[in-house]
Amino acid sequence: MQESGQTYLEIIYLLQRETTGRVRAIDVANALSFSKPSVSRAMGKLRELGYLEEGTGTSLVLTKEGTKLAKSLVDRQETITQFLMMTADVDQSVAEEDAKKMMHFLSDKTFKGIKSFIKQVEELND
Repeated sequence: MQESGQTYLEIIYLLQRETTGRVRAIDVANALSFSKPSVSRAMGKLRELGYLEEGTGTSLVLTKEGTKLAKSLVDRQETITQFLMMTADVDQSVAEEDAKKMMHFLSDKTFKGIKSFIKQVEELND
């Protein structure tokens, strides 16, 4: 899946997590500052891939597979953000922006190493 598709999945998941769970295409467009037609096309592609289905009315609902992938992507971004804040002495906003860029290019092996590093540091601090 392309980076843009991953971004859409993340945003839908985060909006569902932050709200009552009802997310519409216009909410995604507003969150990303994209046009509604662009978002509508992307939602169609996510449906074709089996990550998204129509909810009641105009709401968007992640499928089981879509939720699984979105959670994984959000975990990846949050973990990299935490790692950058711990190791690069940058504030959260800088770390979040850099993590958004980095998360798509890190190998699974490197990501697992980062998670392991954070776990070790946290265990030392307990």
